[in-house]
Amino acid sequence: GSMMYKKAIVDGNYEKALSIALKQVQQGADVLDINMDDGLIDGVSAMTKFVNLLISEPDVSKVPFMIDSSKFHVVEAGLKCAQGKCIVNSISLKEGEEAFKHHARICKYHGASVVVMAFDEEGQAATFEDKVRICQRAYRILVEEVGFAGHDIIFDPNILTVGTGLAEHNNYA
Repeated sequence: GSMMYKKAIVDGNYEKALSIALKQVQQGADVLDINMDDGLIDGVSAMTKFVNLLISEPDVSKVPFMIDSSKFHVVEAGLKCAQGKCIVNSISLKEGEEAFKHHARICKYHGASVVVMAFDEEGQAATFEDKVRICQRAYRILVEEVGFAGHDIIFDPNILTVGTGLAEHNNYA
């Protein structure tokens, strides 16, 4: 998101944030990414207020919302308010299968698609083989155990930065 959006949210100026969202839609945005991960705000409260404001604006509410937070309770707050199809960014196997399935079931209940990060209990997938293994495992769980439709699953294989300067990242290129 933009610095103007972040400042508007941190300042509690939701009307300004709405005007930024409206401008994005008018300029052709296909999806609105709504992130409430700033440490200076109450994420649940901010997500609830802002999504409720967004759905009151017909020109904004016509595009899907990407509900984006590293804290699932903030994601869930957004899903409870949103209307229409949302995309949750993101869920992963990082906290284990039970937490993954729990989060996936909540997303499915609300009709949301999910972005699945290539993380599991052992950490972030770095090799091609690990990315494929984790994504296949997540797909199987989502489709066979949770009942997701394949078209509602988006994989983020974590394309890693080449120039981090860390020795353990030297093989990412």
